[in-house]
Amino acid sequence: MVVFDEIAEQTGDDQWDEWKRQVLDASDEIASFVARCRSGGDAEVIDWAHNFRDEKITNEVQVITFLLERTTIPVPRLLSWGLTADSPHHFGPFIISDFVDGIHLSDILKDPADKKCLYLNPNIDRQILDDVFEQIAGILLQLFQLDFPAIGAISKDSTSNTWSVTGRPLTYSMNELATTAFFPVDKFATGPFESASTYFRFLSHQHITHLWTQRNLCTNPKEAQKQYTARHLFALLTEKYSINDHGPFRLFCDDFRPQNILVDPKTLRITAILDLEFTNAMPSQDASESPWWLLLAGPDSYLLRGRSIEEFLAAYEPRLEQFLEAMGRVERKRGLHHGEKSLSALMRESWATRRFWFNYASRKPFDLDQFFMSRLNEGGAGIELLDEEVCGGLEPFVREKMEQVRAYDNDCRLLL
Repeated sequence: MVVFDEIAEQTGDDQWDEWKRQVLDASDEIASFVARCRSGGDAEVIDWAHNFRDEKITNEVQVITFLLERTTIPVPRLLSWGLTADSPHHFGPFIISDFVDGIHLSDILKDPADKKCLYLNPNIDRQILDDVFEQIAGILLQLFQLDFPAIGAISKDSTSNTWSVTGRPLTYSMNELATTAFFPVDKFATGPFESASTYFRFLSHQHITHLWTQRNLCTNPKEAQKQYTARHLFALLTEKYSINDHGPFRLFCDDFRPQNILVDPKTLRITAILDLEFTNAMPSQDASESPWWLLLAGPDSYLLRGRSIEEFLAAYEPRLEQFLEAMGRVERKRGLHHGEKSLSALMRESWATRRFWFNYASRKPFDLDQFFMSRLNEGGAGIELLDEEVCGGLEPFVREKMEQVRAYDNDCRLLL
């Protein structure tokens, strides 16, 4: 179950409130700035998105530009963009793009009976899902055909006019760790990765760093021992689950989901794919895993809402089969169906071998332990599989975590 650092969340909320106050006080000036960037016409401030950092905006602009050049995937056309230094009062980086009509796909697919949580409507018309799934399958197929030689953020060289991987892979989970766990940001990756195994080993090390640094991640000795064991055992799975170690690597966004897709409410045609700031060239096994969002809520959300992995599986697997059938139809229409090499076949393999759960857990630092224990630790292995040095570190770790949680609880009382 997700456990954020409440103090980190409160700090972030306070910073957001202060930034928003300053921005709202300058609404007229910002509207004029946007109007100038649009080369004519009026502009009006109607809502605010999150204040993305320069790195996020730079990456998103590069990805949008690439997709506009190389694919037919519907992304809003860029009109202007800039970094914090380019914005009024240096409020933050910005993107100005064409306005795209539509509503969120999740609004079409969600269960109208559940007003609190976002779940797929269990009574949704199958034809509606088939239509939507075929469109998304077409998008994923286009992305899967784009190769890169390394793992990381892409950019275009203005001199040679070629695309390459030039930066570290900035991911959604990194953003979560930095904003809700006080993760030491100097421990994140600083550049691209040349192989999938190297990247997954780095993530395993990152998960262990997270375990040591988030003070309230373990609240009792038994929980601390369980998480310590799970994360070190998870680190041993890299060789088993890494495929296509040296590429080619594929574009993948770990925030791609129906909530970030706009559709025409009358025709259900997709009009725009949004929020691409966490898109990178990634291990091909990420791009060839079955979509986690087929129920709108992923398995971590099921756990957070008091449901079980078994409940997730029972609801997910019929939708997975429906999605893979839709993918197969699109592949055949496009002449891309090549037996075991097809994307639909790779997705089936990912699910059957549980590689899906390895990939997903690697992107879910707050829930990794539960996914490892329930879906990946098939033999029920324990600390006896770990080497002497790791085993010897367990007792000092548990003591450290109990000291941390006592200090954390005291700080929370002072905050309140």
